[in-house]
Amino acid sequence: MTEENLLLAFLLTLFAGLSTGIGSILAFFTKQTNIKFLSLALGFSAGVMIYVSLVEIFSKAKAALVLSYGGSVGNWLTIAGFFGGIFLIGLIDKFIPSHENPHEIHKVEEVQELTSFDKKRKLLRTGLFTALAIGIHNFPEGLATFVATLKDSSIGIPIAVAIAIHNIPEGIAVSIPIFYATNNKKKAFWYSFLSGLAEPIGALVGYFILYQFMSDSIFGLVFSSVAGIMIYISIDELLPSAEKYGEHHLSIFGLIIGMIVMAISLVLFV
Repeated sequence: MTEENLLLAFLLTLFAGLSTGIGSILAFFTKQTNIKFLSLALGFSAGVMIYVSLVEIFSKAKAALVLSYGGSVGNWLTIAGFFGGIFLIGLIDKFIPSHENPHEIHKVEEVQELTSFDKKRKLLRTGLFTALAIGIHNFPEGLATFVATLKDSSIGIPIAVAIAIHNIPEGIAVSIPIFYATNNKKKAFWYSFLSGLAEPIGALVGYFILYQFMSDSIFGLVFSSVAGIMIYISIDELLPSAEKYGEHHLSIFGLIIGMIVMAISLVLFV
């Protein structure tokens, strides 16, 4: 873990989080959703996350914990950290109302539709709560990106790109109901943009709380939890979202391509 990766870790986390603003731009300045691109891109993101989590992040966490606690205890702690990460992100999902969950699919064509006046208040509430929900989701994602980049930039960069891609539809999910309610593109864009700030906040928490006390044991537990978080995000968010856009085979092709790209990058750059 090198200090020269610190700035890069913050910048990548900021890039990944604020890409929610790209979703707003797509919603307001394109007339039709490119469902083929989104299916392929979301599948690709899932492939990157699944492969790097199971092949690289989990193994590095295990090596660190085995080094600190020995074979038996180290293995069990790795498993506990992995499923602890899954439990944490699952718990976050549990407390988000389903009708305001950011996993709900939206298309840019919805901006062109009209809505009655009596729905505007509800739509504004939906948009604001969706922004809050995305912020809550993005916090552990920001921590994961930060820790991964801090340990190894060749792992952190593809993770940041994958998270940035999956934040694009989330940006659309925030901006569309707010635009419906206010008829104000600027306000909708800024709420969408700001919802991604939770990721760099997650990085700051990682720096001020974890980085100062980082050791092999703490790193191993955090990294194994990161692996669990990534797997959950891939299975619960990315792949279902890719499927909902109606391009099943493209999402699978994207998944495989993402794994291939990640595998090659790990061989060449790690």
